[in-house]
Amino acid sequence: MLATLKKILFTDGEEAVTAGAHKDAALHHAAAGLLIEAAVMDGVFDTTERIRIEKLLVKRFDLPTEEITDILEAAEEATAERVELHTITKVVRDHFDEAERIEMIEMLWAVVYADGELEDFEANLMRRVTGLLYVSDRDSGEARKRVLAKTSA
Repeated sequence: MLATLKKILFTDGEEAVTAGAHKDAALHHAAAGLLIEAAVMDGVFDTTERIRIEKLLVKRFDLPTEEITDILEAAEEATAERVELHTITKVVRDHFDEAERIEMIEMLWAVVYADGELEDFEANLMRRVTGLLYVSDRDSGEARKRVLAKTSA
């Protein structure tokens, strides 16, 4: 499964994919990889975070739960081997338009706050990913506020 993920992420896909065409497995794996990276950044990847990631991916990509489970397993293996953030974010950046990239940042904030706390490593990851996805600090801050409003409600 890890070999499949590496093949998807590291191939020189010459065919252009238009923003909004999200049936691409590479995008699903990249999004899952980013969410898992955010979840493990504090050194703990618990059931709460995993469930939150599953729900976010099902909602975002409208995929069956079994497929999401397979994607998450592959993303966890890849994260353990530290797939480079630049590669993952490039896949997301190339497939998502600006509004969708902001939504991805909001999904990441939801995972980071799944345990109710923001650790320094998580905050650092969010700053890096925000820049790599070409999302403004303002848009990231607004996404963060939306997540905090949902979690405190």
